[in-house]
Amino acid sequence: MSALTFEQAAQHVISTQPIFEVTTAMIRDVEYKVFKNVPPNIPALLETSRTAQMDGAADYLVYEDERWTYDEFCADVNRMAHVLSRDLAVKAGDPVAIAMRNYPELLILCMAIASVGAVTVFVNAWWTTEELDYALKDSGAKTVFADGERITRLLPLVDGLGLRLIGVRDGEAMAAASYSKLRGAMPDTSWPHVEIHPEDDFAVMYSSGTTGHPKGVVQTHRGAINAVYTWLMQAAIAPLVTPPDPDAPPAPRPSILVVTPLFHVTATHPMFLLSLPAGAKLAMLHKWDADQAVRVIDREQITRFLGVPTQSADLMAAVRRLGIPLPSLDFLGSGGAKRPASQVGQLAEIFPNANIATGWGMTETNANGIGMAGPDYVNRPGSAGRLYPPIQQLRFLDDNGHDVAQGELGEITVKSPCNMRCYLNKPEATAEAMQDGWLRTGDLGMIDADGFVTIVDRKKNIIIRGGENIACLDVEGALHRHPDVVEACAFSVPDERLGEVVGAGVQVRRGAKTSQAELAGFLADHIARFKIPEFMWFQDVPLPRGATDKLDRRGLRDTCLKTLNTRKDMP
Repeated sequence: MSALTFEQAAQHVISTQPIFEVTTAMIRDVEYKVFKNVPPNIPALLETSRTAQMDGAADYLVYEDERWTYDEFCADVNRMAHVLSRDLAVKAGDPVAIAMRNYPELLILCMAIASVGAVTVFVNAWWTTEELDYALKDSGAKTVFADGERITRLLPLVDGLGLRLIGVRDGEAMAAASYSKLRGAMPDTSWPHVEIHPEDDFAVMYSSGTTGHPKGVVQTHRGAINAVYTWLMQAAIAPLVTPPDPDAPPAPRPSILVVTPLFHVTATHPMFLLSLPAGAKLAMLHKWDADQAVRVIDREQITRFLGVPTQSADLMAAVRRLGIPLPSLDFLGSGGAKRPASQVGQLAEIFPNANIATGWGMTETNANGIGMAGPDYVNRPGSAGRLYPPIQQLRFLDDNGHDVAQGELGEITVKSPCNMRCYLNKPEATAEAMQDGWLRTGDLGMIDADGFVTIVDRKKNIIIRGGENIACLDVEGALHRHPDVVEACAFSVPDERLGEVVGAGVQVRRGAKTSQAELAGFLADHIARFKIPEFMWFQDVPLPRGATDKLDRRGLRDTCLKTLNTRKDMP
């Protein structure tokens, strides 16, 4: 078959593969394009994916020296679903929180919670007690599955919030109930039968915004599943656009390495959830370690790697250092932050068998959005890619909500069933972001005649440190707690490895002897470590303001960054 254009390939896949047939549906009084024949909810996705996973016999989940076949994974999911329903009295719609690093239990619990119609609240494992307190109050979650480090931070909240802590792994001896005992007491591995509508809530994921506290993004079953099948469709399109050589061997079974936190959408959706119907194996790391990642990729013959740009750079350096070329990799993607253009060509050289890829998506879109791979990306390293067909729509709007001309700068605005239902408990923020089904993303960009999107800037005051979104007001609020701080303004500082780190201009009261080390130590009790400014500029006069008396964030940042090459006290 001769090569098709991207548009021709998309239409061919839709017309020849029934799973990608498109129809329309009314969702919250708005008409959307949706996939017609996909599973209606997450438990159905898990059950129907058994065929793609060698009828359940496939080696599915790998963590260190532990392994699950697909059937064994589903059996553990079903055991825990019955535990939730029978022993813990969790009902449909109830929020259940998970607070732990990347462990297999996190995946099992997420599926079990969904299987009884409850809602998974993904808790950022790096949060302090103070931040955990906010999220648990906001979500209303009373049942929390947590590992040891998280239990230590949660214990001060148990009485005040009425929490039921269930220990996982090193947390089992620290809580009144333990995951392994609950699992072991439940032999029932049958599939639960709970009525779950496509528009029911599936999960709450917290995403930093400009309001200081993180916003709970409410995702539905339909939203997550339509995102998964959008990515599956791109895999069907790729060989039609770039046909393999006639004598090329069959493609290996897809195998994915999870290297980003599973409380973020990049890991849960285009890695974990996608692995189910894709028939892929899933491997997990205890924590990010580039050398260990190289060894796991080599041992498990991993084909797909998706991480923040920092991790791609670390992996490249580890390959050079260890002399292990990783020929099994056929996809090396980037999410969470924009990859430096200079890195694209380097990755293509070090990993010649891999399609180097980039993408843009949001927690609010179930990670669905824009992307590209291979020669398109190598030739356009500054672009974010094309809109993934077929259920999304894209506009670029000015400040008044009017469409801008092709090639002009506008706010990226998307419409699809993958868009969030709402921001939890924040009707005004929801109304501002969601308008007639269209999500105002806050990102500024432009589109060219070939449909490639370039993202230029962010309207929101967000710092992206190694893929972690950090709200400037969150940092500033913590700084203002210190008695010597009169005023604070946070901003991004360019960093070669992480893309951006946090900087802050700080007005201290006259005569104060506050140091960066002392202030950083104070902040450690109030915000997660990754949010603590790595660079601070102190002054005892007011910070600069603009004509409307608002802090001149950009001007202050420019002034502070000019001193970086001359300052001797920087870490």
